[in-house]
Amino acid sequence: MAKPQRSRKPLKPLKGKRPSYTDEFVFGLNYKSASQLKKFVTDRGKILSRRNSGLTAKQQRHVAEQVKIARYMALLHYTADHLRQSQGA
Repeated sequence: MAKPQRSRKPLKPLKGKRPSYTDEFVFGLNYKSASQLKKFVTDRGKILSRRNSGLTAKQQRHVAEQVKIARYMALLHYTADHLRQSQGA
């Protein structure tokens, strides 16, 4: 005996997630603006993912590149070791 067919609700069209930062802001970032780059780095020193930062793929690549340059130039920390040292542990 066949099961009765359930009627399904029609699917709503998916709306794309709007980028939270404009291209002018993101591509205006460079390694020298460490205070602005800190928005895209966790307190542990990890670069935020696209899902968490709300950037597009192109913007994320640019931000990651600038963060890596700032780390190399010692404007940003690589890890959170500076926090552990200041606590005396």
